Amino acid sequence: MLGIHDLGLFIVSGLLLNIAPGPDSVLIMARSATQGWRAGSAAALGIGAGTIVHILAAALGLSALLATSATAFGLIKLLGAAYLLYVGAGMLLARGKPAAAAEAPPPTALPYRKIFAQGFWTNLLNPKVALFFLAFVPQFIAPDAEHKALAFIVLGAIFDFNGMLWCHFLAWSTAMASRRVRLPGRWTAWLNRVIGAMFVGFGLKLALAER
Repeated sequence: MLGIHDLGLFIVSGLLLNIAPGPDSVLIMARSATQGWRAGSAAALGIGAGTIVHILAAALGLSALLATSATAFGLIKLLGAAYLLYVGAGMLLARGKPAAAAEAPPPTALPYRKIFAQGFWTNLLNPKVALFFLAFVPQFIAPDAEHKALAFIVLGAIFDFNGMLWCHFLAWSTAMASRRVRLPGRWTAWLNRVIGAMFVGFGLKLALAER
């Protein structure tokens, strides 16, 4: 169908690639641990929306520009790195709500729409995601396929759907673990800062990455 082959291998490989840790997973876990599974779900949905844009761009050939143009790759890379640094710095510098208790309160909760936007831009501004789709998906499309773009979109949709299953499981499991542990406010605040430092690290790594 549509020249797609080895679909089972594609699904298994896609799941394993989604499980691999990265900025997306860290963002989901951070929001789930500090605000509950709905916040993690909002981050996951934003990531899924960013993935859809990457899929459509790759299917239409726009992402090929990143693979051939050092200027375009460098620009997107710097924008993505700057955004990761912005998110990380925000977590590091976040202040909790005023509280009468002596212990430090947890960081102020973000609206779900802002968490969705964080997930969307974290994914969309990562040029490595675009290059990943260009390198990975075509391996499962026959060279003589009549509708390669459509086959690409179908495989991309399957990848994104499976990714959303994993991301929502990650959000739920992290929220459940956080609820059972019931960390005090000061520990939640420090957890937020540690994850913020990880985002700063991701941003610096992306900024220094080569094509």
